[in-house]
Amino acid sequence: MIFDKLKKFYVLFDSPEIDTPPVFSSGDVVSGKVVLDLSGQSKVESLKLHAEGFAKVHWTESRSAGASTAYTQNYSDEVEYLNRRETLLQADNGEMTVLSAGRHEFPFSFQLPEETLVTSFEGKHGSIRYWVKVKLHRPWTTVRKIKKEFTVIEPIDINTPALLAPQAGTKDKMARVWYRNFGQVSVTAKIDRQGYTPGEVIPVFAEFDNATSRSVVPKAFITQTQTFIARGTMKQKHAVVATLSGDAVGAAQGDLARARHQDPPRRALGPALPHHQSGVHAQGVR
Repeated sequence: MIFDKLKKFYVLFDSPEIDTPPVFSSGDVVSGKVVLDLSGQSKVESLKLHAEGFAKVHWTESRSAGASTAYTQNYSDEVEYLNRRETLLQADNGEMTVLSAGRHEFPFSFQLPEETLVTSFEGKHGSIRYWVKVKLHRPWTTVRKIKKEFTVIEPIDINTPALLAPQAGTKDKMARVWYRNFGQVSVTAKIDRQGYTPGEVIPVFAEFDNATSRSVVPKAFITQTQTFIARGTMKQKHAVVATLSGDAVGAAQGDLARARHQDPPRRALGPALPHHQSGVHAQGVR
């Protein structure tokens, strides 16, 4: 049986850097090879590759239909971004192809769609994934399958007027314990623009007016919001991915904090932050 003679069966993508997985964008050519390592001569019917890309979401919610009746509502949806097929090995006359013992390489290449794709993403209730599947058809045995994912990143130009515009806000909060008021804390904060890249420092400028009878410690957060949509229903997941604490502001004092910063973690924010109308809305940060 060829199964016994199949020592190795895997997909290897071409990459400009050794030992570094490649990253692709819309219109790029994805290339690589399928490797078969055989311990003896073997017959093969066909070797076929299928490249796919999907956004998928799924979550459940508990519902009540009365005092004693409850059920679970499922929400699922998916959007296809990529569907390419390629036959790597198949005899024209329908006969078997005989492969000798040793290593055999079958190159492949296909172009990603020119229209804008969506960046690869893994979330709480959904994902955006791209992969290639390869099926090895052999006589008198089951089909052997392998699957390997690849990463797509759609760059975002953060040098647009909208993303270069500064952001500022003011908030007042009354410090209260039960029915006792300790006074009001006011903060005015701003950042120099809206668009940043992972690993870049975000300067945060904040001015505090502490009119309470206690010291307060200012804190800043980067919050990631994941939005999932299925059949018109939306579900969001919020997570704090970075924090920063400033110096305490004494009672009945004001303070101006300058050049405080947060460093957006590369892993927490992901490779990019696109927004799309599909079932999965990729990450937003605020």
